[in-house]
Amino acid sequence: MIFSFHNFLQRLAGRLRANALAWVAAVLAGGCAVPLHAPGVALELPASWSEATLAAPAGQAVDAAWWHSFASAELTSLVTEALSGNPDLAAAAERVLQAEIAVRSAGATLFPAVNLNASTRRGQTREQTDQGRVSSSNDASAVALAVSYEIDLWGSNVANWQGSKASLKATRYDLAAARLSLAAGVANAYWQVLALRERLEIARRNLAIAERLFAVVEARYRYGAASALDLSRQRSTVLAARDALLPLEVQERQSLRALAILVGRVPQGFEVSARSLEDVTVPAVAPALPAELLVRRPDLAAAEARLVAAEANIAVARAALFPLKLQIGLSSAVSSAEFGLGGLANPVDTANLTLSLMQTIFDGGRLRGQVEASQSQRRVLVESWRKAVLTALKEVDDALAAVEQRRLQEAARRQIRDETARALQLSTLRYKEGSDGLTTLLDAQRSLFSAEEDLLQQRLARLSAAVDLYKALGGGWQATDADGEPAAGG
Repeated sequence: MIFSFHNFLQRLAGRLRANALAWVAAVLAGGCAVPLHAPGVALELPASWSEATLAAPAGQAVDAAWWHSFASAELTSLVTEALSGNPDLAAAAERVLQAEIAVRSAGATLFPAVNLNASTRRGQTREQTDQGRVSSSNDASAVALAVSYEIDLWGSNVANWQGSKASLKATRYDLAAARLSLAAGVANAYWQVLALRERLEIARRNLAIAERLFAVVEARYRYGAASALDLSRQRSTVLAARDALLPLEVQERQSLRALAILVGRVPQGFEVSARSLEDVTVPAVAPALPAELLVRRPDLAAAEARLVAAEANIAVARAALFPLKLQIGLSSAVSSAEFGLGGLANPVDTANLTLSLMQTIFDGGRLRGQVEASQSQRRVLVESWRKAVLTALKEVDDALAAVEQRRLQEAARRQIRDETARALQLSTLRYKEGSDGLTTLLDAQRSLFSAEEDLLQQRLARLSAAVDLYKALGGGWQATDADGEPAAGG
């Protein structure tokens, strides 16, 4: 009779139905392993920071888009562009995708493997006999369905799956830490460009002052009130001021190209419009309490997630020590000595149930060594996590101290700059009147140039300290329930 492929599948389903309850029980037995929990590490945290600051009261939340607090639309635009176009950040996002794939692969081991195999063959044999040349056909068709499953008696597959999820969380936290570092890097690179432009402007003003004073010295020389040595010394000052412009111009272009790479743009032709750090607002950063730091820094969260993954690795290694690996296989096939799968005639049905037990008798201590290595690796990660927390506490206090120190130093440097500018004006008048010599005038000029440079460096350091504090506090990051879960549709 003709046996259709549809009827064949129906017969296979009926054959497997009797074993369905046993399969469900096996799957449930494999999935009932005790879930892993994050290992606790005792670490006493301080109640408050050592460094007092007048910038902002402690305990306030940091805005996740902290770069807006500098009131620079251009900086906001650059950070936004970098977060979507930086190559390193894109690579970190791909590593998250790879971790999601690893979670799905690890989860697949919790379910049976089902394979369907269909084949058909037609052959013909020609043989020379006394009656003449005789031909015979050799046809065969077969359809087979096989199901195999390793019962997770000791929870190793579940532990491996949970370890993969912890590793996925760590990778997601690494991505958040990379985003924070990138935003801070863009801000600092932007400050550097503006600082170099302002240094160029200071150098040009210094050159203009030197040229103006050279004209005064030259006029006095013509009237015999100044010596040739005075004229030569001031001419040297002009030449030195002019020569100082070239390296600053080169540094500015190099800093622009470095900023372009961070943003993800082609360096050639990249430009920013701002010219001075004075147009940037220095924000008052609100430090979180030390106890909150553990849940606000993605790098610490990543270290803790890796501790969970290490605990899972220990569970997997321990499971390998337990006796017996139980594997169950079920296969059913229909074959026929006819060609073509569309209509199997005269079918032959076969079914097999396989139960496989495996027990390690002797391995020379390899499996126990793997357990000990996993335990040692966990202890290493515990100490790495503890060091990361201690370092984070130090970084916050250092940043708080730097913010306050730079604020006070900038105010002092501004007063010094104003006084040196006044001293240069007075020295110029006294030189014209002949009350002071050229040496006093040159000293006043150098003092003003140095004071302006110092003020600029303090302004730059103050902005960088604010960025460092935002970064040390975690940049407003907080873990969410969705962290570590595979993306939708994955």
